[in-house]
Amino acid sequence: MVENVNLFPLFLSLKVSTIATVLAVIIGLPISYYLSRSNGKIADMVDALITLPVVLPPTVLGYYLLVLFGRQSALGKFLEEKLGLLIVFTPTGAVIAAFVVSIPFFIKSARTAFASIEPNLLNAARVLGRSEWNIFFTVIIPLSWRGIVSGITLVFARSLGDFGATLMVAGSIPNETMTMPIAIYDALLAGNQKLANLLVMIMTIVSVTLLYVIKRLEKRIIRGERSFHASRSD
Repeated sequence: MVENVNLFPLFLSLKVSTIATVLAVIIGLPISYYLSRSNGKIADMVDALITLPVVLPPTVLGYYLLVLFGRQSALGKFLEEKLGLLIVFTPTGAVIAAFVVSIPFFIKSARTAFASIEPNLLNAARVLGRSEWNIFFTVIIPLSWRGIVSGITLVFARSLGDFGATLMVAGSIPNETMTMPIAIYDALLAGNQKLANLLVMIMTIVSVTLLYVIKRLEKRIIRGERSFHASRSD
């Protein structure tokens, strides 16, 4: 039997995934909207860069992040000397790695939702004198919420399961940067099959539970919308 299982990797994974998801929403929403309304060369280049983490091997992506945020890089030195912020081999590095590998999934989903909005609805709101900010938060976001929620779910799930990029940037320091996927890998390397099986089971249960809860909340919102529209039609 496996005794005294350290659940720190699970809590760290949940924390990293939550922060990465929040960052993805904050940064991804304006990018998604821009891409949904633009068709020029700049938009195509931005779209290509956004998609790059999806097609690059995680180790390559992790290497790029190491070069960008390493202590010998210009950005790494600036963050350390001016802000006292270390990225490599810290939980912050794990967040950045999870954010980079997962944000394309949010942007793709939100972009599709934004592009499906009927332009006449936005024009009607402008005719009524609403500002672009007002239109974005009171018209565009409510009409696109399903795509946004889907994107959030994908980002969280992808962040929770990231291994390659996180290992490259944050390492596998016990009780500091070791996330759940890395803990499973280390258990297998150590030949501890029982611990690996237990960690895999915990990870699977947590992931399925979270996805189930999100799906139930989404259905509840849909039912609420239908009831609201039915009451108004009556």
